[in-house]
Amino acid sequence: MHVLYEESGVFKAARIISRADSTMQVESESGKRSKIKNASVLFEFNAPEPPQLLSEAQAAAEEIEIDFLWECAPQEEFEATVFAEDYYGHPPSAVEKAALIFALNSAPAYFHRRGKGRYRPAPPDILAAALAAIEKKRQQAEQQQRWTEQLLAGELPPEIAAVATSLLTKPDKNSNEWKAFSAAVEQARTTPERMLLSTGAWPHPLALHQARFMATHFPKGSAFPPVVPPTGFDDLPIADVVAYSMDDSYTTEVDDALSVTSLGGDKVRIGIHIAAPGLGIERDGELDRMARSRMSTVYIPGHKIPMLPEELISTFSLDAGKLRPALSLYVDADLASGELLNTETRLERINVARNLRHDALDEEITVEALDDPATPLAYGEWLRPLWRFALHLSAQRDAVRGKSENNGRVEYSFVLEGPHDDPNTRVRLIPRRRDAPVDRIIAEYMILANNLWGGLLAQHGVPGIYRSQQAGRVRMSTHALPHEAIGVPYYAWSTSPLRRYVDLVNQWQIIATAKHGVSARLAAPFKPKDADLFAIIGAFDAQYAAWGDYQSAMERYWTLRWLQQQEIRTIEATVLRDDLVRLEGAPLVTKVPGLPPLERGHRVTIDILGFDELTLELECRLRDTDPA
Repeated sequence: MHVLYEESGVFKAARIISRADSTMQVESESGKRSKIKNASVLFEFNAPEPPQLLSEAQAAAEEIEIDFLWECAPQEEFEATVFAEDYYGHPPSAVEKAALIFALNSAPAYFHRRGKGRYRPAPPDILAAALAAIEKKRQQAEQQQRWTEQLLAGELPPEIAAVATSLLTKPDKNSNEWKAFSAAVEQARTTPERMLLSTGAWPHPLALHQARFMATHFPKGSAFPPVVPPTGFDDLPIADVVAYSMDDSYTTEVDDALSVTSLGGDKVRIGIHIAAPGLGIERDGELDRMARSRMSTVYIPGHKIPMLPEELISTFSLDAGKLRPALSLYVDADLASGELLNTETRLERINVARNLRHDALDEEITVEALDDPATPLAYGEWLRPLWRFALHLSAQRDAVRGKSENNGRVEYSFVLEGPHDDPNTRVRLIPRRRDAPVDRIIAEYMILANNLWGGLLAQHGVPGIYRSQQAGRVRMSTHALPHEAIGVPYYAWSTSPLRRYVDLVNQWQIIATAKHGVSARLAAPFKPKDADLFAIIGAFDAQYAAWGDYQSAMERYWTLRWLQQQEIRTIEATVLRDDLVRLEGAPLVTKVPGLPPLERGHRVTIDILGFDELTLELECRLRDTDPA
């Protein structure tokens, strides 16, 4: 005796070996014995043999017309083996009973299962809806296949083109477009980015990089709605100083300026003047929400996405010849001893005499020219006292740090001579040492302001956002902790409020402290233990890191373009570690396959074999380990 039974959704037939009350032991064609439940048995039969039953029944089931079967079936729930006699018009054979069961089971849209071997025909309206869904699914599968074939043939279906960016950033993996695209990528054994580039979704890798970034971080575009610039600063006193700013020629957000006033002998009053958008932006107001949504200006070669609307930048940027509100830190200093005699924070208006550009003055402003009063030097009466006290500030920080600051590394500015979104734009790399005198001057006074203002907040118990480093770990917090790498007891970013949201937050707190003194804790926008400060830190860290990653990627892209434009095929490099080297004359770190073990700083020569502008990798090989 044999049995047809169902196990885990699969129909099986086997020979009965023994029986029990609720189970039986059966043997398959292969000789494997199993214990099955009686409840899983559909029917027993004597002939044919189990393998023959399964094959013949399956073939017979495929001949049954499901539409006709549905019309013949009772309208109520029925037993398949009982219905088989009505359907065939005679007592059915084992093969016929199994064929009918297989047919019923294969058409779930027509027949709903109601238990072992029991079914109920779908009502006409439900059947119609199910068949429509099946037909739609079939058409979708055919459409997916056509799209996949087009992609593999190098064609870009319009439907795929319309969602190309989202396929890389936030794909809907239930969509027909994604399924077709994913299948094409898998069959072509490529990456989604290369598939889309090869089919023309973007004209070049640069467009892909830019589109992906904008879709991820600025899905609605980077333009601001029109805003009305704040006013009402006429009651602020006007500073009686001659101040200059110093930036590169491409800076439009002038955050800071410096002034020097003689107090007689070697004593001077140095003014550090910072643009004051905190006077016109209110916490939780519309302008604040705009700034907070971005957290920082995004800088990439030839382009930037500002944190603040242009109307606001124009109102507060310390542009030459314009009377602008400023938060000023005045430091009385002894240039001979380096002693800091007194400090004062003021809210005032300032008229910057000129916006100087260091790329135009760097060659003239040298250490030798600054140290020699007899050497003619443009703006020497401003630069020389700033330089003298900056040297004291630097030495004092070095004493705290226990070592001199390493500022000898060359950094590069990228100047594009055409549109930032055209890969054929010529790019210039302008090297600049971090220890250039002007850079050191500006850096020292910004560090001084961030240190002293951080201390001012701590002294008055006003919370701020501090950047600290201890035991090698850099982090942002609301605690006034030391920054060991810089060598200062406090460090609160405060000098770039037009470009960084943290600086704007700190400026609000400093303004409250300057206005209210001992009662500033109650007057400041953020009170002690304000949970929103912690939320700002978390959001800023994430956003700032994303902006930095994109800037690094675009700088790497334009470095690859520069190498190609200069037709450089052989270049020297310095070993950093293992197979990692830094190119000479270009801001690029790359791996050199097969590089032998060499000490850090060893110079090598490499051959450039190719450029991958999509992965931003340089294909190269070692030429010589002794370039001399």
